[in-house]
Amino acid sequence: MTVTKMSWRPQYRSSKFRNVYGKAANREHCFDGIPITKNVHDNHFCAVNARFLAIVTESAGGGSFLVIPLEQTGRIEPNYPKVCGHQGNVLDIKWNPFIDNIIASCSEDTSVRIWEIPDGGLKRNMTEALLELHGHSRRVGLVEWHPTTNNILFSAGYDYKVLIWNLDIGEPVKMIDCHTDVILCMSFNTDGSLLTTTCKDKKLRVIEPRSGRVLQEANCKNHRVNRVVFLGNMKRLLTTGVSRWNTRQIALWDQEDLSMPMIEEEIDGLSGLLFPFYDADTHMLYLAGKGDGNIRYYEISTEKPYLSYLMEFRSPAPQKGLGVMPKHGLDVSACEVFRFYKLVTLKGLIEPISMIVPRRSDSYQEDIYPMTPGTEPALTPDEWLGGINRDPVLMSLKEGYKKSSKVVFKAPIREKKSVVVNGIDLLENVPPRTENELLRMFFRQQDEIRRLKEELAQKDIRLRQLQLELKNLRNNPKNC
Repeated sequence: MTVTKMSWRPQYRSSKFRNVYGKAANREHCFDGIPITKNVHDNHFCAVNARFLAIVTESAGGGSFLVIPLEQTGRIEPNYPKVCGHQGNVLDIKWNPFIDNIIASCSEDTSVRIWEIPDGGLKRNMTEALLELHGHSRRVGLVEWHPTTNNILFSAGYDYKVLIWNLDIGEPVKMIDCHTDVILCMSFNTDGSLLTTTCKDKKLRVIEPRSGRVLQEANCKNHRVNRVVFLGNMKRLLTTGVSRWNTRQIALWDQEDLSMPMIEEEIDGLSGLLFPFYDADTHMLYLAGKGDGNIRYYEISTEKPYLSYLMEFRSPAPQKGLGVMPKHGLDVSACEVFRFYKLVTLKGLIEPISMIVPRRSDSYQEDIYPMTPGTEPALTPDEWLGGINRDPVLMSLKEGYKKSSKVVFKAPIREKKSVVVNGIDLLENVPPRTENELLRMFFRQQDEIRRLKEELAQKDIRLRQLQLELKNLRNNPKNC
């Protein structure tokens, strides 16, 4: 297969999306005064749904994130309540696609936690999670919800493992152990039957998640992959990465043959990571660079030239990360087809950016709003783990989004002493990999020994007191 180098020149063609433009929100509709995290981890640090905006914040001692109701725009007070139960920096947050007040977070403290946000937002700091999930031996960098199944969560740790959690029972039920370095990105196909990952070992993989079997693998030497996204049902993958000349690059792949990319295109010579976002309803691809102020967008087709450059949204303010509003949260009356929430660290600002198709008519535009995945799960955890695949339950955006999800999260009641997956207890003492880890483990054990000694000494004192009281009672039978 020959690799096609694409021209930067836009190809003018008949497309309903060729005039899509980006519109940044007015200052009063932004979220201001937010101490956005300064962590250099390459994640978005932001998650949004139709009700809430969540942002990872800078905090001393442990990790925390803000959860703000979407209607509460403007300046956020410095003492605004936080979700602050983690002992280490929060590295990723994701809203449950089916229950809009349930959010998952992962952290440097090696845990994944599930939180339930009250309907009106937080009134005080939240420290108690609904579920604490312990199974990784090192920090956890990524979490992803399964796109069609309720209560199935994937987490990727710096122990090079992906754990699949069944939140109905609060335990990991599968472990994917095929990576040889840190996992950089995870993406699902439409029905969640396939998982694709990029990894620091420079490999792109397509994996059957229930068995952990690697179906396809690409060794990307000329195109060092950073991020990957499934392109809906097209059986295509798109990756962003770096070329051998250290220029930013995108590549399109056939998911059933990763021997060579179908096309590669060099973007520019900047160094920031390129985040890809794909809208399966409009077949539009958005590329946003970390540290850039612009967002490029393309239209993707199944026939050559596959990728057609449309336009670029420009802004002088650099973005640290971007949250994306689900389809049912968009303003269909304004012909809005995509909405970003841009993190501007220097200003402590979250700026909504709407991508709009210009139309003269005020009526509902059915051609740009096909049936789209809604908030009803297609499968239960047991069905999916049993091998069933099912497409998402679709909904129409015509009447605006008013239907509330019937799904309710129920935290399992359990006593956990060990976590066994594939015959391995993940909570057994894991050998440290570095000198720093060894020292941390040593000091942690010293603290634990000190605490246990103090507890023992207090119990000894209490025991002596009780013995004396008993002796006194025996010597003075009249007091009985």
